Amino acid sequence: MSEAKTSLVSAILLAAGKSERMGQNKLLLPFGGRTVIQRTLDSLLASRAGEVIVVLGNKAQEINASIGNRRALSVLNPNFAKGMSTSLVTGLGMVNQQARFIIIALGDQPLITTKVYNQLIETALNSEKGIILPVCKGERGNPIIISTKYRAELLAQTGDIGGRELLKIHPEDVLEVPVDCEGVVVNINTKEEYEKRLKGL
Repeated sequence: MSEAKTSLVSAILLAAGKSERMGQNKLLLPFGGRTVIQRTLDSLLASRAGEVIVVLGNKAQEINASIGNRRALSVLNPNFAKGMSTSLVTGLGMVNQQARFIIIALGDQPLITTKVYNQLIETALNSEKGIILPVCKGERGNPIIISTKYRAELLAQTGDIGGRELLKIHPEDVLEVPVDCEGVVVNINTKEEYEKRLKGL
């Protein structure tokens, strides 16, 4: 598997949420010597994705400061309170026009490895399918990789939904990729989940 970057794949990292279940911004919590957002972003930046666009909203200045000088493009979604779809639309507006696929990744998944991102990217580039997603022990997870042929449908979405809506609309174009990484089904949404995952580091 080649580790070279590819302009055919762009990544949108959604990092605009309000972290309501956590009670504080989960992306800024310490996690294995870095913050949650730093660890998530570092794994994505080390992948073959040609670019990484981080969509900010809640606590944007603090999260941008946490990202620091990492080679990601940060963009502010002023409408983040209206749901995940608005962040996806914001990110799509920044995507390289050469891209054939878009990775939709979540900022609160710091346990996903670069190996998994690359496995999904490689599958997307060598498959006829337009929607690629990981499966761990029978459970579908994130990130989702979506062909840019669905750009118009993604741009038309509203409310608190992301790329998953396309799975229901186009089930025939979905390819599940078995991965050996529990991180694809783990979100740091609650204090209990955070503390559990910290113990496992």
